[in-house]
Amino acid sequence: MLDAICQLARDAGDAIMQVYDGYQPMDVTSKVDDSPVTAADIAAHHVIVRGLQALAPDIPILSEEDPPAWEMRQNWQRFWLVDPLDGTKEFIKRNGEFTVNIALIEQGKPVLGVVYAPVLDVMYAAAEGSAWKEEGGHRQPIQVRDARPPLVVISRSHSNDPELEEYLHQLGEHQTTAIGSSLKFCLVAEGKAQLYPRFGPTSVWDTAAGHAVAVAAGAHVHDWKGLTLDYTPRESFLNPGFRVSIY
Repeated sequence: MLDAICQLARDAGDAIMQVYDGYQPMDVTSKVDDSPVTAADIAAHHVIVRGLQALAPDIPILSEEDPPAWEMRQNWQRFWLVDPLDGTKEFIKRNGEFTVNIALIEQGKPVLGVVYAPVLDVMYAAAEGSAWKEEGGHRQPIQVRDARPPLVVISRSHSNDPELEEYLHQLGEHQTTAIGSSLKFCLVAEGKAQLYPRFGPTSVWDTAAGHAVAVAAGAHVHDWKGLTLDYTPRESFLNPGFRVSIY
């Protein structure tokens, strides 16, 4: 199934690039929470939903672009959790730092995850306790790696956060790098970074696929109380603050 999901992510990436490269209009609008949505988000959503329904018609789908009502999903034990275009702000800025995120949730845990960056043509994927990266047609296993001082990866669009600044101040010697979307999880997973702290808001579809990749590569994804991020259905889609760490 994992290879089929990877191909589906690539198909969604192709739909996104039709807009990114100017073959289709971008059509930027705002959601109720003022977050942007583009024609690429919607096109990728339709590609993924059609593909998942054909692949596994018995598994329900929770996508950022068409989330079912709470009454429909409150008892879901197994479901797809999808962000068709994670990092829409980066997409609009045309910096390439956006991804397609597809995760399979079972009993509140992301047991399969695919993160695909169309501009970079880089795929990260995980299932059954192993994670790998595919780039330039070459697929290789990935795992976390210690480094001193640690490299801390932060959000490019949410870097001006007083809580984050205080945390980094107290952390001691470290280096930082900023990048958009769920690629932050993947940098920790492949050993290029050691820590991703997050205090600002995220939603479950932002994190589930990257969470699966990071954990399969040996990282920990905990909230600030030390509890693993949980994707058991709840009325709010918002996550608590968390950190992705090798420690």
